[in-house]
Amino acid sequence: MSRAIAFSLTRWWSIVLKEFLQLRRDRITFAMIVGLPIIQMTLFGFAINSDPRHLPTAIIIHDQSAFSRSFVAAMTNSAYFDIVEILPDEEAGRRALAQGRVQFVLNVPVDFSRQLLRGERPSLLVEADATDPTATNTALAALPGLIQPVADKDITGALAHLNGGPSAFGVQIHSLYNPEGITQYNVVPGLMGVILTMTLVMMTGLAITRERERGTMENLLATPVLPIEVMTGKIVPYVAIGLIQATIILVAMRFVFHVPFVGSVVAIYLAALLFIAANLTVGITLSSLAQNQLQAMQLTMFYFLPNILLSGFMFPFAGMPRWAQFLGNLLPLTYFNRLIRGIVLKGSGWADLWPSVWPMVLFTAIVMAIALRFYRRTLD
Repeated sequence: MSRAIAFSLTRWWSIVLKEFLQLRRDRITFAMIVGLPIIQMTLFGFAINSDPRHLPTAIIIHDQSAFSRSFVAAMTNSAYFDIVEILPDEEAGRRALAQGRVQFVLNVPVDFSRQLLRGERPSLLVEADATDPTATNTALAALPGLIQPVADKDITGALAHLNGGPSAFGVQIHSLYNPEGITQYNVVPGLMGVILTMTLVMMTGLAITRERERGTMENLLATPVLPIEVMTGKIVPYVAIGLIQATIILVAMRFVFHVPFVGSVVAIYLAALLFIAANLTVGITLSSLAQNQLQAMQLTMFYFLPNILLSGFMFPFAGMPRWAQFLGNLLPLTYFNRLIRGIVLKGSGWADLWPSVWPMVLFTAIVMAIALRFYRRTLD
């Protein structure tokens, strides 16, 4: 049998065409080639914002006056604050901060205008959810600059003498849950969700494709088992792996990074269990969709990238545009970040955690239904 010894453009071009044909048949790889750059440019170009603005703010006004209304208008005009709620009292304000509905609460005290007119230089109170210092620092730094424009507008004429020297009134800031603004207190709890997402989705994403490539899938399909039995049977061992990972992260969080534990450890493990289940159903779904382990890895990265960018782990969630927040609210990591930070830093109870619990349960049920549907197709 003779061997070719000279380079042939015809043979070379045949191989090139063959590779292009394989790429065209591999739709998942082709989608990754086109989709990943588009997604990255869209997310980094439009969704990511290191200077968050239009942050949700609630107001508690015990003194309805021109001065309080002017300050609220100044906050809105600064573009850092969006007034989304008017609350009746301080307890409702703390509840809104604990549940994560708002980032700031402005409290106008009783007799604020009377004290101002008497020259007693009263203070407004602004409470901030400082679990994520990046989301609050810039907005809080802008508050003192709003005092003088309000004073120049409303303290005029016979009241002009109140506007001389020190500020006619002040703004007292209370940074709650992370008053020192330590970044690790926000990042390290969020790492639990990122690590569990990356490892569990990847491991379960390879579960069925590994069976298919090793030739054992036919034996599995021939056994008298239901699709739900196969799916849950493959998931359960990885639940133990996820809990072990969660324990390692919790120990490091407490004894290496010295993150304070305000809430219940039991609540942390229950939240982690829900999140582990959500990620395992995603992995098993991707495993059902992929034809081989390479495709499963590609789909895992395709899923992981929006999670890490849109969940509020790396960038403030409230500072993203509305469409990015909508996409982020479809991802379980977004809710788990709220759960773990709420439990660890705020000591939130189940009443405060429920708005982040039920979306993860619903997500898990929907994704498991999708996995079962595509698994049944493999039986044909």
